[in-house]
Amino acid sequence: MIENFCIGIDIVNIEKFKKKSFVKNKNFYEKIFSNKEIQYCLKFKNSHEKFAGKFALKEALIKSINEKIFFLKIETSHINSKPVVKLLKFKKKYRFLASLSHDGNYAIAVVISEEI
Repeated sequence: MIENFCIGIDIVNIEKFKKKSFVKNKNFYEKIFSNKEIQYCLKFKNSHEKFAGKFALKEALIKSINEKIFFLKIETSHINSKPVVKLLKFKKKYRFLASLSHDGNYAIAVVISEEI
């Protein structure tokens, strides 16, 4: 039975984040990413690629639950280099499977959600 499962996918052009540097657009980033997510991305030389990937993960999650939710209510992280997504203080409970890939100028993410 798959009635409680949904899938979301999103693709992001990494160049959009490369052109919108964190230093000059801090307010933009703070509306989308938690401080923890920002600090993670800024550890990397190619932080724009990391931000694009996290953005794609959040968009894919939103599509998989088909509910209105703010970006800051979605937390992304990595365990053993694998993406993990979860909802913060959200009325419904979900489990997620997430996948993220980067290739050339694009980051793509897929999220499968299960309402529990």
